[in-house]
Amino acid sequence: MITVSRRNSLADSLLATGFPYYKFDKLEQYLQLFAELMQRCHGLRRIGSAAVDLAYVACGRFDAFFEYNLNSWDIAAGAFIVQQAGGNIMNFSGGSEFIEQREILATNSLIDEEVLEAIKRHFKS
Repeated sequence: MITVSRRNSLADSLLATGFPYYKFDKLEQYLQLFAELMQRCHGLRRIGSAAVDLAYVACGRFDAFFEYNLNSWDIAAGAFIVQQAGGNIMNFSGGSEFIEQREILATNSLIDEEVLEAIKRHFKS
């Protein structure tokens, strides 16, 4: 059985993200968010596969993953696995429409608020 990590502080957390590869209209906001989180967490990684990043959140290797402009086939299965492992999945507004909004925040359910607060500062709805 896999479970998400138990780290409850952003400062102690390892985060993962991805970078847009064709839709750059939110790039400046994303880079500002990246800069903020890089300074506030234990580390920030980019593997290049949302599916792998989500699997790593589910098994506790990463404490959170965030990215925008993803397709449903990139995240649907991984999001389900994170939820089954005890984590939370949401969009950048904190809602459940992550597939429709094409943005995802997956967490261990303990650092949601800290990460979501930072995201909301840079991605205003």
